[in-house]
Amino acid sequence: MKTPLCGLMLCLASLGAQAALPSEVRDALTLAGIPLERVAVVVQAVDSEQASLTHNSDKSLNPASLMKLVTSNAALELLGPAYRWKTEVYYDGSLNNGVLDGNLIIKGYGDPNFSAADFWRLLGSLRQVGVQEIKGDLILDKSYFANNTEQKTSFDNEVWRAYNALPSAFLVNGRHSSFKFSLQPNKKNEVLIHQEFELPQLDIINHMRVLPGECGDWRNHMKYAVSSEQKAGLEQAKSVTFSGSYAADCGDKFLELSVFNDEQYAYYGFKKLWAELGGKFTGQLNIQERPSQAVKLLEQRSQPLSELLRDMNKWSNNLMARQLLLSIAAEKIAVPARQEDGAMAIKNWFISKQAKGDSLLIDNGSGLSRMERISAEALTQMLVQTYRSPLMPEFISSLPILAVDGTLMKRLKTSPAAYRAHLKTGSLDGVSAIAGYLLDQQNRRQVLVMLVNHDKAGASRAAQDALIEWVYRQP
Repeated sequence: MKTPLCGLMLCLASLGAQAALPSEVRDALTLAGIPLERVAVVVQAVDSEQASLTHNSDKSLNPASLMKLVTSNAALELLGPAYRWKTEVYYDGSLNNGVLDGNLIIKGYGDPNFSAADFWRLLGSLRQVGVQEIKGDLILDKSYFANNTEQKTSFDNEVWRAYNALPSAFLVNGRHSSFKFSLQPNKKNEVLIHQEFELPQLDIINHMRVLPGECGDWRNHMKYAVSSEQKAGLEQAKSVTFSGSYAADCGDKFLELSVFNDEQYAYYGFKKLWAELGGKFTGQLNIQERPSQAVKLLEQRSQPLSELLRDMNKWSNNLMARQLLLSIAAEKIAVPARQEDGAMAIKNWFISKQAKGDSLLIDNGSGLSRMERISAEALTQMLVQTYRSPLMPEFISSLPILAVDGTLMKRLKTSPAAYRAHLKTGSLDGVSAIAGYLLDQQNRRQVLVMLVNHDKAGASRAAQDALIEWVYRQP
């Protein structure tokens, strides 16, 4: 009779161990004032069929930017790691002796990482095929994505912040203006502010002052205001006024703002780069579909998806994730691509992987949403299955490395778990989350997921770090 009883006791002990949070994690949450019922945790080895730790694993919670794990994973399978976005250039009218007597047409297909350098390369290729002067207009064809019908307000009150920018079939530089803050060389009492990709339609008004002390949360010590202004020969010119203080030990810092819409940014960027390449253009901007009689001049392809995912996940780029969801919609459902079609395609893929799809709610695929939901159990299932798939290397390499790069660059730098984890973070007001892979001290790969939904979720970082180190130490 002892053997069955011992077996039952061991089973019950195992279930108890599986359900209980480690004391150091529990204590950190209590210290932060976060109730345990507002937290979900799962830990599971990639070579196991059963989790070693679960807590509220079936609760459907807001994952913030952890939703990018679902979007990028689906994209690798639905589009393929070698998928490339194209951008096409056409013309109508006639082209003789380098003079285009007609319009230049650029058709975008949703490239999520079409940079100013890519635009320069595209226009350089245009010069190489013989175009020197454009007498017509610039036409942008954005019809690959449906007109954005969502409410034209920002996710929060930061209406000019780059993460609030909306997707577009032709998006240059994520349409953000990157401002670099630095101190005057050999004159440490003056703050310099420069645009990384300088547009003449944007002025900087600098009222910043230097103060002694540590840098800390430097953005809380400065303010900015965006205004429109009239300048001769410049359309929709704007200015950004910066005021406040900048600590002397801040070094170089960057702030990304989206002060122009996608069409304005592309148009101003075109005029700047075309002039720098020696081209002539005096036309205007038009937004319409490519005319049927237009002649194709050239096509340019992006880097492969597997490489672009690193930019998206390591730095948690919301706009790239939204572009990716719409690209999935266009390839798998219909053109023009709609957000709801992309969400449906990803949800269907998720369910096909035998993950618990009933907990998954997708809005825009980036996590910058109050609607998106997933359970820790479902996310863990997906991560375990992904590790066992042929696409595992491409997926894991897109994630930040603990204490090394991306959003985890400064985290747990002196911990024995440093360098041994590829993890994605997520944060919104009232949401903090972390998930990914960790190689424990026995060199066994573990999946860990922690979701916190509570007003004090921002204070859960110590609990997350405690979980990471607890998983690393497990025998």
